[in-house]
Amino acid sequence: MPSWTELLTQLEAQPSDQEKNNWLIDKFDASLQNVSKLRNSRNVLLYGSAFLQKPTAPQILLQITHEEINGFMSVIHGMDCSKGLSLIMHTPGGVTNATETIVSYLRSKFSDIEVIVPTFAMSAGTMISLAADRIIMGRQSQLGPIDPQMPVGGRIVSAIAILDQFERAKKEISEDKDQAHLWAPILPSLGPALLQEAQNAIDYSEQIVADWLERYMFSGANNAKQKALDVAKHFSRGSGDRLKKKSHGRRIDSNEAKSQGLKIEDLETDQNLQDAVLTAYHLLTIIFEKTPALKIIASQQGKRWVKNG
Repeated sequence: MPSWTELLTQLEAQPSDQEKNNWLIDKFDASLQNVSKLRNSRNVLLYGSAFLQKPTAPQILLQITHEEINGFMSVIHGMDCSKGLSLIMHTPGGVTNATETIVSYLRSKFSDIEVIVPTFAMSAGTMISLAADRIIMGRQSQLGPIDPQMPVGGRIVSAIAILDQFERAKKEISEDKDQAHLWAPILPSLGPALLQEAQNAIDYSEQIVADWLERYMFSGANNAKQKALDVAKHFSRGSGDRLKKKSHGRRIDSNEAKSQGLKIEDLETDQNLQDAVLTAYHLLTIIFEKTPALKIIASQQGKRWVKNG
């Protein structure tokens, strides 16, 4: 497998800009075709965002939104969906409602879906991964918490943090009435509507993920419904004191995912697949470095949907 640096060197060795562009696209398409070949001719989709290469771009242009459904529909058109889907995900996350729409659409097309995570499938990307039949992860791969993020006072904060702060206020005031005046400037921002919205957002994300887990990854398992609810809550709120106060960007690696009973396959067990997946990933990042692209959905058939900045 060529490294990122070796691929970039090969690209820069091309004599003209047009030849550089042709080399990059041809190599990228070939890498996805190789993944398909190694997965028994399954359909392959790669969804990627330039959130690492272009962090100063407006976040909405780097996240999963409702617009992506157009891209998935366009790229999937003409596929033999009976062959199943290998979905390579690289995303910081995005809009929960859009994620639900994407999962519903993919599941209406493919009876078997596996998600491959080269490095990051965070937040809403984790939700999509948890709607798969299995997840393929490497040592460097990570999922993340699915706790909803909400705009409050010009900032984006965790819905769980909103509830935790209110519970802390109740506890401290009940134990010491003098604490009330310290909380007085803060509590108005935690009005009833915000608290209810935060609770609704948490319940919604946990329930849809639990439904997907029960229906797909845990299908046929003993006590699948309760198992799915427990896993959804772990990814949303954490389990145990060590994880309850977590960052939304906290790393959830393959070992932790396995400990929750998820069907995780190690990317390293198939060296050829690892090479093909990481080559596709490295080429994706080079495309983001060298072009205006902010998001890409691509298939092994050479179809692409590209969102430029």
